[in-house]
Amino acid sequence: MENQRVPWAAVAAASVTVVFWASAFVGIRAAAPHFSPGSLALGRLLSGAVVLVLFLLIRRQGLPPRAAWPGIAVSGVLWFGLYMVALNWGEELVDAGTAAMIVNVGPALMALLAGWLLNEGFPPRLLAGIGVSFAGAVVVGLSMSGGGRASVLGVLLCLVAAVTYAAGVVAQKPALRHASALQATTFGCLIGAVACLPFAGQLVDDIRTAPMSATLNVVYLGVFPTAVAFTTWAYALARTTAGKMGSTTYAVPVVVILLSWLILDEVPRALAIAGGALCLAGVAVSRSRPRGPAPEPVVTQSHR
Repeated sequence: MENQRVPWAAVAAASVTVVFWASAFVGIRAAAPHFSPGSLALGRLLSGAVVLVLFLLIRRQGLPPRAAWPGIAVSGVLWFGLYMVALNWGEELVDAGTAAMIVNVGPALMALLAGWLLNEGFPPRLLAGIGVSFAGAVVVGLSMSGGGRASVLGVLLCLVAAVTYAAGVVAQKPALRHASALQATTFGCLIGAVACLPFAGQLVDDIRTAPMSATLNVVYLGVFPTAVAFTTWAYALARTTAGKMGSTTYAVPVVVILLSWLILDEVPRALAIAGGALCLAGVAVSRSRPRGPAPEPVVTQSHR
């Protein structure tokens, strides 16, 4: 039921996800000078897959049921694979805070995809919210236009990441009716790694030339923002709706901006922050619910 409270364990799991995903934007930005987008994605996925498979063996959870595989496969290719490559590439061209604000158009796109694929309809607030979010993305793009075509390309790549993120969540949700959170995350991560295998040669070359700190950063991205955070996300998603889970990521850009300011000495431009605020406002509008009509007063009739 929509009005049921989200279990506290799901809230705690979602909070873990928010913190680690926020740190991922900063970690990607720090690793970008030493790893290409594809090799960074593959290194992150391989590191995460090692941890996830170990946990899967410890928990003695085998292969997911057959009914879960379509959703796991789609989320693996789109979310674990294409999303990570697009985000890594985008963060080579725009700062971490700006990337986080654009990617958080994702929850509005989740609602749009759910309306199309799951026949949930297209409420006016959803369409209005998506319009506001994309207006915000345009403002962010304009703020980056001074940096040349590369910065605008970075904005477009972050939008691609938002679309693949939303599609991955919508695909994963029905899979979680049949598979555990650990199974869905482990095999999604493995499928994403297989999809990124064409970048294996680049990964070997990048590891050879990158400083140890950058390589350890890639391992961190695989263990915590991937293995841990994607599992806690799936755990929470299995216990609530995709829309509510998408709403929990509103806090990610704020955390990212603070972390990137403290760690990378990066602060998005004022116009980019304004555009990002529009993106998040659009998501809020799309996820809001109209107030129901006020209950009519009950008129009691006297018995004669």
